[in-house]
Amino acid sequence: MKTHKLTRFLLPCGGLLLIGLLWWAASATVSKELPSPWKTWEDSKVYVLRPFEKRGETDQGIGLLAYYSLVRVAKGFLLGIALATPLGLLIGISNPFYRMLDPAIQILRPISPLAWLPLGLILFRHSEPAALFTIAICSMWPTVLNTMAGVRSIPHDYWNVAKVLRLSPVQTLTKVLIPAALPNIFTGYRLSLGIAWLVIVASEMLTGTAGIGGFLWQEYNSLVYAHILLCMLTIGIVGFALDRLMGAVEARLRSA
Repeated sequence: MKTHKLTRFLLPCGGLLLIGLLWWAASATVSKELPSPWKTWEDSKVYVLRPFEKRGETDQGIGLLAYYSLVRVAKGFLLGIALATPLGLLIGISNPFYRMLDPAIQILRPISPLAWLPLGLILFRHSEPAALFTIAICSMWPTVLNTMAGVRSIPHDYWNVAKVLRLSPVQTLTKVLIPAALPNIFTGYRLSLGIAWLVIVASEMLTGTAGIGGFLWQEYNSLVYAHILLCMLTIGIVGFALDRLMGAVEARLRSA
């Protein structure tokens, strides 16, 4: 058992070490402009060691910048799944709705956030609601499709039991459909959350608002490559943490 736990710890560490070695090798051979891991740390440590310090509008700790982005992601993600979950349930239950809406979903789903954001700016005139609109519209589709798939994969016997017990539509929804489709629904939530985190970076880069994406674009224009790498690492770490958090919530609900 101890060996198994040690292996589970060492294997991810080995993967991270491999990425670090490839990063160092690329900075030493492929491009001299690419900062090495140590150079990145030296140039960026003030943002890491003082993560919530605000020295100016364009000079803030990485924790504070991540917080701004996370708040926007939370608002847009919650709006997206609030729209997507009932829509997925409806499409999963009703074949006419499925035939009516599936073509529209397949057309809208591949549209890039870089295309949705200008539309949001036209509609709302301000960057903040435009970003929330973009996050919601881009992140909702995995939840719609996975919720629909979860409902449509429910065994027909479940529906027969609901009829025999004379459950009302609300009882059928809460006691049969949602519990049976919950694994698929949370798979959709996890995918939607990952997309929401990707979209916020793109939207902040385009609008220049304070956050990880805005800081990344600012440092790119200033040619401070170490800070770009700091932003990339932060984006990856936060995305990993969000995925694990959603997985823990799913496990908790399924065991309840």
